[in-house]
Amino acid sequence: MTTTETSCGPTDTPTDIDIPAIREKYAAERAKRLRPEGADQYLELDGDFADFYEVDPYTTVVERDPIIEDADVVILGGGFAGLLAGAYLKKAGVEGIRVVEMAGDFGGVWYWNRFPGIQCDNDAYCYIPLLEELGFMPSKKFADGAEIFQHCRNIGKHFGLYDGALFSTQVRELRWDDGSARWRITTNRGDNIRARFVVMAQGSYNRPKLPGIPGIKDFAGHVFHSARWDYDYTGGDADGGLDKLADKRVALVGTGATGIQVVPHLGRDAQHLYVFQRTPSSVDQRSNPPTDPAWAASLQPGWQEERKRNFHNWSPFVGVVFGEPDLVCDFWTELGRNLTARIAGSEDPTAVTIEQIMAFREEEDYKIMERLRRRVAEIVEDPETAEALKPYYRFMCKRPTSSEKYLETFNRPNVTLVDVSATKGVERLTEKGIVADGIEYEVDCVIFASGFEISTEISRRFAIDCIEGRDGLSLFDYWRNDYKTLHGMTSRGFPNQFFMGFIQGGVSANTTAMFEQQAKHIAYLIAEAQRRGATTVEPSQEGQDAWVATVRELSIDNSAFELSCTPGYYNNEGRGGAERNGSFLGDFYSPGFYAFDDLITEWRDKGDLDGLELRG
Repeated sequence: MTTTETSCGPTDTPTDIDIPAIREKYAAERAKRLRPEGADQYLELDGDFADFYEVDPYTTVVERDPIIEDADVVILGGGFAGLLAGAYLKKAGVEGIRVVEMAGDFGGVWYWNRFPGIQCDNDAYCYIPLLEELGFMPSKKFADGAEIFQHCRNIGKHFGLYDGALFSTQVRELRWDDGSARWRITTNRGDNIRARFVVMAQGSYNRPKLPGIPGIKDFAGHVFHSARWDYDYTGGDADGGLDKLADKRVALVGTGATGIQVVPHLGRDAQHLYVFQRTPSSVDQRSNPPTDPAWAASLQPGWQEERKRNFHNWSPFVGVVFGEPDLVCDFWTELGRNLTARIAGSEDPTAVTIEQIMAFREEEDYKIMERLRRRVAEIVEDPETAEALKPYYRFMCKRPTSSEKYLETFNRPNVTLVDVSATKGVERLTEKGIVADGIEYEVDCVIFASGFEISTEISRRFAIDCIEGRDGLSLFDYWRNDYKTLHGMTSRGFPNQFFMGFIQGGVSANTTAMFEQQAKHIAYLIAEAQRRGATTVEPSQEGQDAWVATVRELSIDNSAFELSCTPGYYNNEGRGGAERNGSFLGDFYSPGFYAFDDLITEWRDKGDLDGLELRG
């Protein structure tokens, strides 16, 4: 496949599958991995474990005097969410913007993640925002991390966000002061900022997740998380060449999206690599050609929005599209193509019921996953290793991946797969190594590629000690069991505070499209409040209650799917939506991402700010 192709069709998948047997197998694989503690199985990154989160290996923190000031807007977070918030605020004419970011630069996940082999794992032409505005074209479909990081920095420069940025700074407390109608913000650098508006833009992948494995501090060797890669220890850089591992026995814990990209480099360069796997990823083939200059030159204004909308329509969140070609044509959109073809090939496509569509979807899902399991068997030479690498769950139970090198790495004599599914994970670390299924593996280094806190308590994910709104109301208490918002971006009792993320709004497989949608809306709200001379803006009780009721009434019960999956962050470690603010998606607007976009666009166009209270 090349970047010049404009459409593709359904794929060839196995038809000789036993669906009842597969369902039974899926249930058994889920059961043996399920842990009763859910997301609580992960360690809090404070105290003895703070270094896994707070240490920045890429920037030397320079001492500075504390900032004591008033600011119009403070944005918490300098990744794509915060950058897009800043960009749209600037475009709306809002000035006096501060960005507070714990990293040493803009970039968010692309600042922190610099592990060998890092690339985006979905279509860069969709994922990387503001391409047309900045005149940038990714060098290939799955762009390298360094290229994306540089684009983040370019956004910051283009919109003048560096001027108000406080890097290497962590917010400790947010407290609303009713007398001054400002948020009082304190940081770990002694800053005291009084902000009229606050935008919570920490993103979804901001806090590394560390398994609660006993003995981590007992291990005498070297330990780090993949989101804080230690090149001083491994040698090399993001392109590989980890020459300092030539005499090292390395353990990698985790086989998700990061592990897929890291393993080929570790397998090539380490003396021996042990890969500890609880749940295998689905690994499809990856075609990643350079961007065709002729194709890029042929694109018309508005092409990126068209491509993003097309990707969303064909993505697993939607997946039934008639009369529109699939422009992205990869493993993310395969299920949509196959399902659409299945419906089109039925006796009367116009008469197909929702129940039939769901049955077709399940069957096409099983076929794709069986194709991927057979791909494992074709590539991996050792039958026992191949069997352990086969994913037995439905598509989108675990983030799908692609690689031309990952599975092949397990054919190397210096690479050992250690299946820890029977013990629901690694048992413990010792002074010398890792114990799994009663066997101690002596290693020199342990690398945790265990992802990020996405389904833990929101107080942990925000990484702020205290958020208190009007009358000392704690946001963490207010949202403990249920989100309460208007459009997912404002919450009563927390004036002039705006939220970005997977909360009671539109959801897309393309997270940056979601952030851009939210940034545009939040910028409108702040600019409009300023234009009208309002001191505060927050939802009315009636407006918030009505929106929460709308989200609930339109909600699609996805619990059967979630509770059929192996545990992971997509299903709150196997618990599904047991806690709405612990689930990856929380509540969301079920009619769809672009239906939500139409709704809030119409809401803005009306201009009456229905459901909001403006005071002052």
